[in-house]
Amino acid sequence: MEAHKVLKEAGFNVSSFGTGSAVRLPGPSIDRPNIYEFGTPYDSIYNDLAEKDAKLYQANGLLPMLDRNRSIKTAPQRWQDHNMAFDIVFTCEERCFDAVCEDLVNRGEQLNLPVHIINVEIKDNPEEAAVGAQGILDLAKSIATTSNLDESIISVLNEFEKKHPRLPVLHAVSFF
Repeated sequence: MEAHKVLKEAGFNVSSFGTGSAVRLPGPSIDRPNIYEFGTPYDSIYNDLAEKDAKLYQANGLLPMLDRNRSIKTAPQRWQDHNMAFDIVFTCEERCFDAVCEDLVNRGEQLNLPVHIINVEIKDNPEEAAVGAQGILDLAKSIATTSNLDESIISVLNEFEKKHPRLPVLHAVSFF
């Protein structure tokens, strides 16, 4: 969601999705996560966690993260449930990259529209999310300046990796 916020603030048309079966957030212990259905409003999740243990969820950063998220969009959405087509899909974890690629293969190429799926591997904490979001913004700006993405994507990604060596990249092309 940090990348969503940064890209949106820079004027990009952005949507964001999760790829799992539910929204899983840290709980009071590693074996007791908080689980919510996709579509549960961020306000509801925020209020639920504040009721459960406001001190804990403020200290571990969940309440501030949810506060940011609810200023960006109403609720988390699931990738596999959407019906939009995109030119570029950014993911931030290899497992999400794999899930998006698999979903696109399973959907079939009904529209015959190409999509570049780019994973920028980001550790899931606020500091790394901020660094990764800026990296994704740099990459999006570079992509936006190309006249033919299909011809220049490899050189754009190579330049990105030189500039951001701590942000490993995966790339695939699929179709909607």
